[in-house]
Amino acid sequence: MKQRLLQQVGRSARLRVLNELKRTQGLCVTDLAARVGMSYMGAKGVCLDLEKRGLLDTWRQPQKIGRPHLLYRLTERAQDLFPTESNTLTLDILEAARKLFGPTAPDKLLLVVFQKKTEQYLAKIKGETPAERAKWLARLRDHDGHMAECEADETGAVRIVEHHSPILDILREFPLVAKLEADMFQRLVGTPVERKETSASGLYCATFRLL
Repeated sequence: MKQRLLQQVGRSARLRVLNELKRTQGLCVTDLAARVGMSYMGAKGVCLDLEKRGLLDTWRQPQKIGRPHLLYRLTERAQDLFPTESNTLTLDILEAARKLFGPTAPDKLLLVVFQKKTEQYLAKIKGETPAERAKWLARLRDHDGHMAECEADETGAVRIVEHHSPILDILREFPLVAKLEADMFQRLVGTPVERKETSASGLYCATFRLL
């Protein structure tokens, strides 16, 4: 499935558009063109092409004044283009552990996995303050395929925003993963962390806010 979709996407302009839209909850053509360095008509043509392939859809964002903005966003089908670290075999193994060793067995296995991942990040992360460490962590997570960015919210608080989860199937099947992620972030940045997740039209976004 992924290889066929990559063959359909083809040219780098399409990939730039898909990657930019993945990092948002939707963009109008004008904003998208500016962010990917294309003309309006060039970006519009790419969006129409990707929409025909079932990789984009549109929705109208209401405005206080004037007509709604037409925004393009990724479809659930487009998610197959982005990296994953798990598959049905992983879920089958966790389910088999539940049947063989009891209902808490999958949680124990996941805890061990996250402990190991935390140690790997600790060996690479830098910075003296939580904000500095958050910037490094965002880079590491982005490298690992989470499409992560470190930014400040409207109150000035530092947060890491992730637009993709390579283990989304496990996260959906085992909600404990959300807590394990928050605990891992908290240990890595050295301050309490609040995790919030949003999902619209199949688009995933998790925010880790430093408290």
